[in-house]
Amino acid sequence: MFDISDQDIQWVIDHHVLQSNPLILNQMPVKEKRKYIIICMVIHWIDPNKHYHERELNDILKPIVDDYVMIRRYLIDYQLMNRTSDGKDYWLIVDPKDFLRFKIN
Repeated sequence: MFDISDQDIQWVIDHHVLQSNPLILNQMPVKEKRKYIIICMVIHWIDPNKHYHERELNDILKPIVDDYVMIRRYLIDYQLMNRTSDGKDYWLIVDPKDFLRFKIN
C-alpha cells in the first residue's frame, strides 16, 4: 500500500504520539501514509480474536484521539477491520503480528 521506512514510523511517533502505553495521539496526521502508520499502531490495541459491538470499539478508540470515528472508518477503509452491513459488529481481518514494526511501547 505505502512504502514505509522506519524513519517514517519514527517521524509519526515524534510528531503525533503523546503517549505510547496506552496510545494517545495529539492529532491525526493529514497525509495518508502517516494516517496508515497510526492505524497500524491502533490495531495492537484490538483483540484479533474478538468481535466488537460498535460501542465497545469506540471505547477502545476514544482515549486514543478525539476523532475516534475517523479512526474506526480508516480501520475499515484500509482493510484492517471488517464490519457487518449494519455497522454493529466489527472484527480485525489482519493479524497484528504481521504489523509488529508499528507496535510501540
